[in-house]
Amino acid sequence: MMTKIYKFIFAVLAIGGMTSCSDFFNQESEHVVFTDQDHLNNATDSIYSVIGILNKLQAIGDRTILLGEVRGDLVDLTTDANSDLRDMFLFNMSDDNRYNKPIDYYAVINNCNYFIAHADTALKNNRNDYIFMKEYAAVKAIRAWTYLQLVLNYGSVPFVTEPIITKLEAEKDYPRYDLQEVCRYFINDLMPLTDRWADEYPGYGNIRSLRDGASRLLFFPMNIVLGDLNLWLASITGDKNTYREAAMRYYKYISQRNGDNSAYPIGMSYIMWTPGRTPGSSFTGTNTQPWYSDDDYYSQNSEIITIIAGDSIRSEGNYSELRNLFYSREDNDYHVSIVPSNAMFELSESQVNCCLETNGTSFSYAPQDLTEHRAGDLRLYNSYSYGYGTNTLTGERFDVSYIDKQSFQNIHIYRRSMLYLRLAEALNGAGYPRAAFSILSTGLNNEVYRDDVYPYYSQSDSLWISQLDFPETRYGIVTAQYITSTSGSSTGVYNTMGIHSHGSGWTPYNEYYRLPEAQKPEAEEGEEGDFGDPLEGFILEKDTPELTQKQQAFVDSLLLNENGLELAFEGTRFYDIMRFAFRQQNPEAFLAEKVAARRGKNNIDEGLKSRLMDRKNWYLKWNGQIGF
Repeated sequence: MMTKIYKFIFAVLAIGGMTSCSDFFNQESEHVVFTDQDHLNNATDSIYSVIGILNKLQAIGDRTILLGEVRGDLVDLTTDANSDLRDMFLFNMSDDNRYNKPIDYYAVINNCNYFIAHADTALKNNRNDYIFMKEYAAVKAIRAWTYLQLVLNYGSVPFVTEPIITKLEAEKDYPRYDLQEVCRYFINDLMPLTDRWADEYPGYGNIRSLRDGASRLLFFPMNIVLGDLNLWLASITGDKNTYREAAMRYYKYISQRNGDNSAYPIGMSYIMWTPGRTPGSSFTGTNTQPWYSDDDYYSQNSEIITIIAGDSIRSEGNYSELRNLFYSREDNDYHVSIVPSNAMFELSESQVNCCLETNGTSFSYAPQDLTEHRAGDLRLYNSYSYGYGTNTLTGERFDVSYIDKQSFQNIHIYRRSMLYLRLAEALNGAGYPRAAFSILSTGLNNEVYRDDVYPYYSQSDSLWISQLDFPETRYGIVTAQYITSTSGSSTGVYNTMGIHSHGSGWTPYNEYYRLPEAQKPEAEEGEEGDFGDPLEGFILEKDTPELTQKQQAFVDSLLLNENGLELAFEGTRFYDIMRFAFRQQNPEAFLAEKVAARRGKNNIDEGLKSRLMDRKNWYLKWNGQIGF
């Protein structure tokens, strides 16, 4: 028979200590799902405990997206938004705000702590395989990800790594950790597991709406979590080696996701003007569905990497409200709370869209005065629509708005394009802006390395970059001729393209999307000024430190824009602005100016700008026990 599962409910008095955790573990919350044994040493215990942790994650799913998006610059609120959402938008969240509940993060963390402390990781089966190590590694990654979200939102947090299961333990004073300390701790915590367990996941088959073994989507890949921890740490410290480690962790996931001698290429999904037609008349693309929308689908090339599952109906208790906030539907009487901001429209329209002709060699640029958000980048047009509905009883007309990215039952956390953008960010920070720029412009493989990266760097730098191996046989760069050929008749591997081409036309031909270069040698009198291939005719100078620094700043600005174009409305924007701000000479001014311009560059919210010039106001606080 199954081991009986108990839910332990704390009954403690409120304690006023500044770092006491007792208020995070009160009698209104069920914090630890545990067994009546000292160890989790059978499959039933392990599965129920892990499922219990995944259940606790559902409570923080919506706010993970909302805290990352509503506090950014790419969305605005309608008059239908609730007061708690509006306070979030204004960086003025009170202790009783529905989205300010650190207790829910600690419920996940405490369950993880309990599992980590009690799982029998030495237990093996009759084939001498470890039974619970997949779950153990997965739970450690969940705990690290949850702590990262907690400290990004609160800035300074009580840090607890042992399970709290008694009143006395809840009343202890625990140290406070800031973002650097959280990152360092979990980098050291996860790294020993990476050689063997980074790509092993619990296999729970089909769970409810997750078909075809997609329960793998419920877990947080350890190498991506480690990449994020290193990327945040490097953004604060500026340490080149930490950026390198972030890049290596992202690459490890890409190269190992589908097993040995496999690939996880960026793919070739895009929306662009139909070659040979006047912009404004027709689009084309490789997918009938947008690349961000394969909600609960898992395959070797699926875009979605990690989700937090949501229930299909409210009565089941963990129903995501994101659909009702972003998307007009019957459940919300077609009234949404969140719409794109003027800053989002300005960002999208500012892009220069490079249009291919049918021959695959000629190109032109789309007009900048197109209507219906078709000017510039087309990703906004592809994910956002609006119009009017009519009340069938009264005939009254009302506004409707549809942000397709939040029309799903489940909550998307990680996806492939996000992973490649963070790889580019890490490579740029490590001092390799040419490699980073290639991810935006052409896509990256070993041929691109040889032509566009290695010649400009020292041998030692090129040797390091070569560890990120993208063989042409598995990562084939999409060509313009392939796109314009009828029915894709070209032979070869075509599965990798620059991310900017997802919505801004054919980027490799775009003369307005180029990396700053050193001046070419001036031609002697009587000589042609066109030197052709820079590797022929004279020895190419390596990039100077000054040029590399200039390129890094340029690529950083491109990356922040690309994150907005590609990941808008997905819950990363405020965190992205914060991370990029850490790399600036004046982080407070950078973040404040960006967020305060959410309603347009000519409509700056000076009050909000002034408030965000104090870094403490970037973060939430609660009851004097968490936050600055």
